[in-house]
Amino acid sequence: MPVLASPSETLVDPKSRAFYVHSMELMRGGGLPFLVGGAYAFARYTGIERHTKDFDVFIRREDFPRAKEIFEAAGYECELTFSHWLGKALKGEDFIDLIFSAGNGEAAVDELWFDYAVESVVFDVEVKLIPAEEMIWSKGLIMERERFDGADVAHVILATGDRMDWQRLIDRYGEHWRGLYAHLVLFGLFYPSKRSQVPPWVMKELGGRIAKETGEPDAGEKVCYGTIVSRQQYLTDVNAWGYKDARLRPIGNLTAEEIAHWTAGIEIDGTK
Repeated sequence: MPVLASPSETLVDPKSRAFYVHSMELMRGGGLPFLVGGAYAFARYTGIERHTKDFDVFIRREDFPRAKEIFEAAGYECELTFSHWLGKALKGEDFIDLIFSAGNGEAAVDELWFDYAVESVVFDVEVKLIPAEEMIWSKGLIMERERFDGADVAHVILATGDRMDWQRLIDRYGEHWRGLYAHLVLFGLFYPSKRSQVPPWVMKELGGRIAKETGEPDAGEKVCYGTIVSRQQYLTDVNAWGYKDARLRPIGNLTAEEIAHWTAGIEIDGTK
């Protein structure tokens, strides 16, 4: 059954609403697969409304050239803002974000995002939303000083945990599973009357991994994974203290140039 539109859509400026609708029609008409995320997907899953000018669309990285072609043919500007995760389609003061991973290079959009997408209606347009599991995967690794998406993760679990594909979510986190476990431990603190939203086997599985590692020797390689969750707060570790940056290939998914560009962006747009 489709997830229906939320009341907050009526508060969007009519001009911006028309822009978003036209943008979705362009992508659909051009055969560009896309998913709606951001505040609109979050509202559908949790019932929490946010009034934001951002309109987040998720596409595969390999589809960006096609998106650029479609939007520029329609008179938009289209830029690859950060080559590893974000582009924008702009017309006048309105824009949409074209997202293909998280800023840390993790949570890349792939076929599974589309396979498990949820049918919905946004601005009277039938669309598909990013899955709740992938929303948690991407949000759960954002822990900046000025932005921590832990409350979003907790609210999505509260709303959807009883029907979530937990094994897929664990698999998504991969070697960063401790990040997921941290959110689940906090969820039990936040909502003691709803701890059953996280199946017992999930907590036993991840808790067992912790227990197995306890008392084992430290990892041999001096790597800082703090850069995965914050592009700003662990720069001293990698620039002065001799830690390898976990975002950098082959450990992570980013090149040195992409990391430098993303770090330079701190002065422009804060720690988004």
